[in-house]
Amino acid sequence: MTVAFDHSYARDLPGTYLRAAPDVAPAPRLLVLNHLLAADLGLDLTEDQARDWFSGASLPPGADPIAQAYAGHQFGGFSPQLGDGRAHLLGEVMTPQGRLDIQLKGSGRTPFSRGGDGKAAVGPMLREYLISEFMAAVGVPTTRSLAVVATGEQIWRETKLPGAVLTRVAASHLRVGTFQFFSARGDQDKVKALADYAIARHYPAISASDAPYLAFLDAVIATQSRLIAEWMGLGFIHGVMNTDNMAISGETIDYGPCAFMEGYAPGTVFSSIDHQGRYAYANQPLILGWNLARLAETLVPLIDPDPDRAVDILNERLGAIAVRYRAEWLAVMRRKLGLVGEDAGDATLADDLMTAMTGADWTLTFRHLANPARLRPLFDDFRAMEAWLPRWQARAGEGAAQRLATTNSAVIPRNHQVEMALAAATEGDMAPFHVFLAAIQSPFTEAEPYMLPAPTGFGRYVTYCGT
Repeated sequence: MTVAFDHSYARDLPGTYLRAAPDVAPAPRLLVLNHLLAADLGLDLTEDQARDWFSGASLPPGADPIAQAYAGHQFGGFSPQLGDGRAHLLGEVMTPQGRLDIQLKGSGRTPFSRGGDGKAAVGPMLREYLISEFMAAVGVPTTRSLAVVATGEQIWRETKLPGAVLTRVAASHLRVGTFQFFSARGDQDKVKALADYAIARHYPAISASDAPYLAFLDAVIATQSRLIAEWMGLGFIHGVMNTDNMAISGETIDYGPCAFMEGYAPGTVFSSIDHQGRYAYANQPLILGWNLARLAETLVPLIDPDPDRAVDILNERLGAIAVRYRAEWLAVMRRKLGLVGEDAGDATLADDLMTAMTGADWTLTFRHLANPARLRPLFDDFRAMEAWLPRWQARAGEGAAQRLATTNSAVIPRNHQVEMALAAATEGDMAPFHVFLAAIQSPFTEAEPYMLPAPTGFGRYVTYCGT
């Protein structure tokens, strides 16, 4: 078959990328192919084609691989040049859902590699596959995973590991850091071109606005506020909310040191390098505002000819983010609590639950709210929860149990289960991965082995970025 690739990014935004070819995988082996996603993309792939095209062994017809330029604030410090150091955008395909990027990740060095090897290991690529597909299954905006192919070569991290390439599908790979790259160089023509492209691709309804660039910022604020509220509802911790990992489309992108919180603790951190807790669970809404302020800085010349006036306008928008996020979070909490409609006391009810459930399993507490026999064992001290429950029951009313079961997943990618599946895959056994993948792709179906918290002795969970 052929792939009907288009290349609007390369065509419309010259000077924002460099051409680079993926490395040739010496002995590719297909580990997993997302057949349903391939069908959605209109790709009638054989497994041999997937193996070769999505490993770098050969390029699919019509591909024109590029590495995109971007900058980024990493843990608060600005890096003026990052870019795709181990990724190649093959092109875009048109689908009923719109234009989608197809990108290889872990496919070799590019001019942006900064001394890195451009490779990726089997474990981190399968982690992104698992968690992105779970996010899709629960309806959270996310990049998708089309395939993971083992390359047949060994790469060095702390030890020698089998290499792999992930094929990622995204609404686009435009990031806050993409705007920062050109803004930092004073290239306002490129910033304007990026904004025009992003509006046309992601927010076409605002193209006729009297103030399109302000409307663009408003749109990104809205999508990102909604996204982070969804993360918080899942107990999801991204782990590395740098501006180069914040997608203009409002999708979750770059699943590196990410994980799901089990016992509710607002200060939970999983990343091995986040020593100060910058990207802890409770800080994610704060970083939302911080990152959006960095995007706003790049748009100043597009907002008003008078820089002071532009800053005032942007600060007004940025100052409203906390209220916007709180409204999105409350909408998520109403859904998780099985509430119908809106009540003035809902925010207090949700806040008081956060206090009462400290230490209890985040996922199962919401799942079992209507079942005291399953709820009580989740708590070391049930007194605060016992006092809260009658208030919730009075507000939730009839049918709450059914609503809870359809809005709160029974299964999440629990950290110990993820690690067992990835460890087996790294050793060449993909069977545990596929069984686990099937469970998290049907997250509202109770599958007892995958609902259990980590066993005693699992210890503090630490994740790594995989580079």
